[in-house]
Amino acid sequence: MSRIEAWSRSLLFEARAKRARFSVLLCGDRRMSGLNARWRGRGSPTDVLSFPAFEATSVRAAARRGEFLGDIVIDVPYAARQARRRGHRLQRELQILLAHGFLHLLGYDHEKDGGTMFRRQRRILLSAFGEGPDGVP
Repeated sequence: MSRIEAWSRSLLFEARAKRARFSVLLCGDRRMSGLNARWRGRGSPTDVLSFPAFEATSVRAAARRGEFLGDIVIDVPYAARQARRRGHRLQRELQILLAHGFLHLLGYDHEKDGGTMFRRQRRILLSAFGEGPDGVP
């Protein structure tokens, strides 16, 4: 089992959605720039994009039923640069981005929720993966 798959299972377990599924695409800057341009109108790479399969109002029920939640795309070179800037390892940055994308699939929106998503992200990171070896929660 790949690390990404194991981490994904941990996130599903922590969200009490063990039977639910989602896909993860690891890509480079060029692919992410194209996706970001097409879906968000921004022609530059970004760290993570999420494409929920459901509206936010029904996604938690879908998760409990074990349905497909959507897709997460992570730009690995972008994540590596971000990890260096933040002073931690790429592995931890990938865990952070996976958790972040997963919470978006569950309907969280950090641009509108006054910090709720980031608090949940911190809790799920600690419970699913523990404190990072570099002290990053």
